[in-house]
Formats: sequence, structure tokens, C-alpha cells
Amino acid sequence: MASGSAIVFFDGYCGLCNETVDFLLARDRHHHLRFAPLQGETAKRYLTTAETEDLDSLVVVRLENPDAPIKLKKSTAVLFAVSKLSTPWKFLTGLAMLVPGSLRDLAYDFIAKNRFRLRGRRETCRLPTPDERDQILP
Repeated sequence: MASGSAIVFFDGYCGLCNETVDFLLARDRHHHLRFAPLQGETAKRYLTTAETEDLDSLVVVRLENPDAPIKLKKSTAVLFAVSKLSTPWKFLTGLAMLVPGSLRDLAYDFIAKNRFRLRGRRETCRLPTPDERDQILP
């Protein structure tokens, strides 16, 4: 994996989470992000059991320094991932970061608790298309 990259871990069965991955993939022109389901092998390598079982939180693992990866959760993880996209997303991320983390996470938690009601549940984890194979990890 390239230096300066990050892995976005998501609930592979969640419709909203998969739509978020689709959104990020479509706009990550420079391939700064990789993606992996919380239920997959890559998650077992980078996350604790508690983190892989907490399907209510998106987790980003920043790999700028592979010896000391940085883990981000909830709204901070989402905003970090969006900040890797091109303008206007970087600008909007900067504005969102002005909101205190506790308030952002309240909104995040509300959406996370209602995500299946909002966008449904999938019967299987997301599989990569041939074009996505280098960005979606097992």
C-alpha cells in the first residue's frame, strides 16, 4: 500500500455504508483511499475485535507511518475520508470541522442507529468490480 494512504473500514452489509463507499470511490481520483469491510480479513489485521464488532462506526486507519497507524472513528473518520477528495469536498470538510466533534458525533450516532431504516441491509458483503479491485481489500 502506498505511503500516505488510508483504509476506510465499513459495515459490508449496510446499504448506507456501501453507498458511502460508492460516493468516495467515484470521487477519489488519486486513489488515496482503500476500503475494507469490518467483517473481512483486512479488518482483523488492523483493528481490535471490539472495533470489528462495533458496526455502528466507520473506522479509518491512516497509514502515513505503517509502524504507528492512526485510527479515526465516526464523524472524524468520515470527514478525513472526504478530505482526500478534490474540491469542493475539501472545502466542505474544513467547514464541517468547525463544528465540535461531540456535536458531529451526535449526528453521526443518530444516522448510524437508523442506517438500516434509511438505506436498508444487504444480504451479502460488497464485492469489488474489476475496476475497484485495487481499492477494495478483503
